[in-house]
Amino acid sequence: MVNIFQPIVDRQKGVLKADSWYRNAIGSIANKIGSRALMRSGKLNVRPSAGRLNFYFYDPKGKKTLPYYDIFPLVLPIDTFRGGFVGLNFHYLPYGLRFKLLQELQRYASNTNFDRTTIINASYNTLKNIGLIKPTIKKYLWKHIRSSFLRIDTDEMAIAVYLPVQQFRKATPQRVWSDSRRKV
Repeated sequence: MVNIFQPIVDRQKGVLKADSWYRNAIGSIANKIGSRALMRSGKLNVRPSAGRLNFYFYDPKGKKTLPYYDIFPLVLPIDTFRGGFVGLNFHYLPYGLRFKLLQELQRYASNTNFDRTTIINASYNTLKNIGLIKPTIKKYLWKHIRSSFLRIDTDEMAIAVYLPVQQFRKATPQRVWSDSRRKV
C-alpha cells in the first residue's frame, strides 16, 4: 500500500531516514527560502499553497500577550477569512503526534500517488473531529507574514514534519508540546 511516508522509506531501502539526515535537510531548506530557482519552479509563492504544507516566517500581532508562538510555522491552510487564513501548524505537536496527524490527513489526499500532484483536500469542517488538530489550529494575518511561502509537496511532507526547525518564542518546544498533549 502506498502512503504519504513512502518517499522517506524508499530513499533508505525500507528504513526511515536517520536524525542526522533531517538535520542536514534544515540547511537545504534555509538556503531555498530565497532561491530564484524556487520562484521559477513555483515552490516559492506570495500566498500559501492550498492542500500542501508551507514554511514561512511570521511575526504575530498579539505576540506580547501570547504565552508562546512560532515564528517559522509549518502550516497546512484549511480556511480563509478576511485579512488572513487558518491553518494547522504541525510544530505545535511533538514529532510522534505530527506523524499521527499526517497519517490521518492521508484520507483526504486527492490521489494515491503521494507526489507533487497530490493535495490534501481538507477544511476545518472535515477535520474538526480529529482531536490532534486542536493545539495546531492557528490564525495567520497577511500583514504579519514576513517572507514568501515555501510549498512542501506531498512527497516531502513526511520529511518536513520531522525537521526540528520550529522557532518558538517565550517557551521551549518541550513546554509547548506538553501543553499540546494535554489538549488532545
